[in-house]
Amino acid sequence: MVNIPNILTVARIILAVILVFLLKEASFKSDVMAIIVFAVASLTDFYDGYFARTRGLVSDFGKIMDPIADKVLILCVLGVFARMGIIALWMFAVIAIREIVVTISRIMAMQKGKVLAAERAGKIKTVCQISAISFILLYLTFQQSGLFISCFHAIQPLWALINQVWMILAVILTVYSGIEYFYLLSFS
Repeated sequence: MVNIPNILTVARIILAVILVFLLKEASFKSDVMAIIVFAVASLTDFYDGYFARTRGLVSDFGKIMDPIADKVLILCVLGVFARMGIIALWMFAVIAIREIVVTISRIMAMQKGKVLAAERAGKIKTVCQISAISFILLYLTFQQSGLFISCFHAIQPLWALINQVWMILAVILTVYSGIEYFYLLSFS
């Protein structure tokens, strides 16, 4: 079914692919574009659900593809960050495994008529992941700008520490929300 929410969901997947290419270019211009593309992609996540609920446009396609599009966006960006050495590979692996396993489980549950709404922990996890990615994108842009090259070396250790703490928090919330999901699934 072609409708605004489904178009936004597909657009999020396309934007995720564009984001990968922008991040691989690693220039000031591409980093600025990456921030914009990530912001737009993140907004499509909000608006596809908003339009689906408020306009009665919920579809089977949207129920399946919306969470997949969310995971594609997050995992594409985190995968590039891991490849660039910005985040630890184990962090990406833990997040990727959780996201893939929960998404497959959610799709299988939907096929059996079970629908579990996203729990608070899952929403907090998503906000934390998006915030961590946004912070890293801003830092990359700042690094590439050349405007503050003299103070860049002074703030780099602080940025690395904040990034590490933020990503560890994202991993912890990701694992916790996965455990919570399977716990609630076992009682549904």
